[in-house]
Amino acid sequence: MPPQKLVGYARVAVERAVDRSGGGLTYGIPEQLADLTAGERVIVPLGRGDKPVAGYIVQCLDQPGADIPIGAIKPIIRRDSKAVAFPPALLELAQWISSYYCAPLGVTIASMMPAAVKHNIGTVTRTMIDLAEPIALGEKLPAKQRALLEALAGLPADQRPIEMHDLLHMAGVKTAGPVNKLRERGLITATTRSAVEARWAEHAVDARVPDALTPMQQRIVTDITRAFSAGFSAHLLYGVTGSGKTEIYIRLIQQVVDAGKTAMLLVPEISLTPQTGGRLIGRFPNHRVAILHSGLTAAQRHQHWAMVESGDADIVLGARSAVFAPVPDDALGLVIVDEEHDHSYKQDQAPRYHGRDVAIRRAHTAGCPIVLGSATPSLESWHNAAARNDWSLHRIPERIPGMKLPRVRVLDFLEQRKARKDRGVHLIGPVLERALGETINAGGQALLLLNRRGYANYIACPDQNCGWALTCDHCDVTMVYHRHKTLPTGGFVQCHHCEAQTKLPAHCPQCQKRITTFGLGTQRVEEELHRKFPQLVTGETMLRLDSDTMRGSHALHEALTHFGTGEIKVLLGTQMIAKGLDYPNVRLVGIINADTSINLPDFRATERTFQLVSQVSGRCGRSEQPGLVIVQTFQPDIPAIRLAAEHNFEAFAALELQQRHACGLPPFARMARLVVRDRDHTKAMTRAKDLTRVMIELVAQIDQNIRVRGPAPCPIARIADKHRVQIEIMAPNAVTLQKLIAAGRSQGYLHSTADLVIDVDPLALL
Repeated sequence: MPPQKLVGYARVAVERAVDRSGGGLTYGIPEQLADLTAGERVIVPLGRGDKPVAGYIVQCLDQPGADIPIGAIKPIIRRDSKAVAFPPALLELAQWISSYYCAPLGVTIASMMPAAVKHNIGTVTRTMIDLAEPIALGEKLPAKQRALLEALAGLPADQRPIEMHDLLHMAGVKTAGPVNKLRERGLITATTRSAVEARWAEHAVDARVPDALTPMQQRIVTDITRAFSAGFSAHLLYGVTGSGKTEIYIRLIQQVVDAGKTAMLLVPEISLTPQTGGRLIGRFPNHRVAILHSGLTAAQRHQHWAMVESGDADIVLGARSAVFAPVPDDALGLVIVDEEHDHSYKQDQAPRYHGRDVAIRRAHTAGCPIVLGSATPSLESWHNAAARNDWSLHRIPERIPGMKLPRVRVLDFLEQRKARKDRGVHLIGPVLERALGETINAGGQALLLLNRRGYANYIACPDQNCGWALTCDHCDVTMVYHRHKTLPTGGFVQCHHCEAQTKLPAHCPQCQKRITTFGLGTQRVEEELHRKFPQLVTGETMLRLDSDTMRGSHALHEALTHFGTGEIKVLLGTQMIAKGLDYPNVRLVGIINADTSINLPDFRATERTFQLVSQVSGRCGRSEQPGLVIVQTFQPDIPAIRLAAEHNFEAFAALELQQRHACGLPPFARMARLVVRDRDHTKAMTRAKDLTRVMIELVAQIDQNIRVRGPAPCPIARIADKHRVQIEIMAPNAVTLQKLIAAGRSQGYLHSTADLVIDVDPLALL
């Protein structure tokens, strides 16, 4: 086949783990594809076998570069006509993420665009009907049109607009013809909303604007507003739970959309999106809100992405990946990261980016302000707000009028268990049990937190001389017992790392004694609640909310809706219930065991414990009714729990930062973690030793203030049959760390693969 005539060249980032520091591979542009532009998805030949693979054009060139022989350049095969082009506005961001987090550019771009968008999957919309102004009920109309108009007029204002099919059903009309006639007469209005917007609009809350901001809120809004015209600025909004941070967000968003720009609001979990989405839709009925998170259907994700790209969305709301919404830089007016401390913003696979830090980069590139809000800020953000000139700290130390911080009681879990006369397992101590009974009887609601799912996390032989315990065959961790009524053994055991499952053994395989299950999990607490409070019925007045029961965003949305209406009296769950939920009738929060993460071999363990206790405590006392928090712990005197009970973040931050500074830990240093994985332990350790030697040699060339620690087995030394050996790198600042990573990358030592994890700014060290 004769060579094709090339009219130009392109750098293409292929969707494979092919890492090139130049940002892609060079291909020729054939004459028939002369109109290709940056961002388009194309099919190119890769490797010796010229296997067709997909990739994105990063840059179009007139010349290929002096170091590339023209004869070796392969032509692009074709454009992917079914795919949506990658927004050029995000290409620069993708290149930064690829460089900073040490990930192949093609993999980075592919992760930034939802698969539904990439493959152009269809969309679903809903038509919302409302009364036109002025209302003309007196006009003579056919019977069906009059029935529709009267049904619509009979709805309270907060229930309009209504989805067209619901209106037809309410009026007893079977076809949309009468609706269309009313639209032609100008008696009703019709707007198109996505299925997500329509569903959440039904549950819109907080549609009424508060009479006035508090003086503190107004001062903060004024201070941040002054920065709108000054380009990039970072604002840390530290406010105790219930201090009105969301109202500040809404007032700032109002100014942005009034100026014709787009506002972006990130939340850490899908669980926060329904309530926040309903609030925004209620407060901005004349503006489109695009929702982007992984819990949507493929069609919904594509539709909302397209809504943003076309400029139809005034507000973008979503979890971590919403930071990649295709808003042009000149249209982005404000970025807000709510609960900025939350670890859910960190991606756990390549590219291992932190959503908060990428949001800061986006705001910097767009030249707009970013607001980071939290009642328990990350120590990195707290330190930045104190040390950097382009950061500002805004404090709200009190709740809004009508709400008081809850009273917190810290109880010694061991003493609570001793107070029981019987020797049975009691995860709910007598004080918490009494308070829960009083709350239910008084018509209040309660949240119970245990950050551990399942029934029991330790299955063992009761004979101490035997010592057998059930561990995962593929990981160096114990299995977790999950109750399941339909199974002959009453349940199954599962590894929470590799997800392997097997049936629960009845007897010890070594001595044949009947096995015993120890430990605690949400299922065990649920069983105890049924035993102590028989009036609580799962699914009717009580719900367990964890990743075992919540299969997708719809189930979560329905659960929170039932809790919001008051049907559910007790909500039991993991950390999913600790974040951002705002329900005024929650009068009691019980933390079953505050120690689930405090003793982990991770320098952030105390910070996580403080944040979890503080955040879940803040879910109650959000009305004039007093709130009570009961914290059960085996370590009642440790600062993380004691200061959280006192609502004293600043004292905790000062103490923790002092210890971090003494040890040279983040935020006083920048960290990267390299994890070598291999099925053969010897090979993993050998490769890790070689990599450590290379890193030490590079340190000698770049900056001897960089510390390299390791190699050493990870705290969890084996997961999914692969042994894990870690190397920790500590650099005095981000620039120095990036120089070391870039050097290792250019020399071919640092490439993210299945067997080498490169985690820059890691949050989890297990």
